[in-house]
Amino acid sequence: MKNQTWIKLTFALAVPLGLALTATADDATPGTLPPAADKQGVAYATDIKPIFDNSCVKCHSGEKPKGHLKLDSLEGALKGGKDGKVIRVGDSAKSMLVQAVAHLSKDDDDWMPPLNNRAHIGPLTPEQIGLIRAWIDQGAK
Repeated sequence: MKNQTWIKLTFALAVPLGLALTATADDATPGTLPPAADKQGVAYATDIKPIFDNSCVKCHSGEKPKGHLKLDSLEGALKGGKDGKVIRVGDSAKSMLVQAVAHLSKDDDDWMPPLNNRAHIGPLTPEQIGLIRAWIDQGAK
């Protein structure tokens, strides 16, 4: 009788736990590309650097930036990293940077900021991604 009670209790606890795990996994689904912001004259120094400072430079700056990509300066962002250029000037939708911050890849290892990162930095908002898109589409200056 004790075994049956234990099995029922285990099952009763496992079902809600399984549902909770499914909800967590659903949070890791690829995103959609937000539209570019309508703002004109988007500039790295005034509009983009503050976003990068809050969400990117903890890993992408200094002597050993991740992926050899430095986002703490305009020059570094335009130069790219070990995988080449991450910004396709004039074409934000095809820029690796935008695809990474918009979580477009099916592989969440390509998402930036990464899920569950040590710095506890959350994903960029659609508005931030839209501003980055506008900056790139307007020439990334």
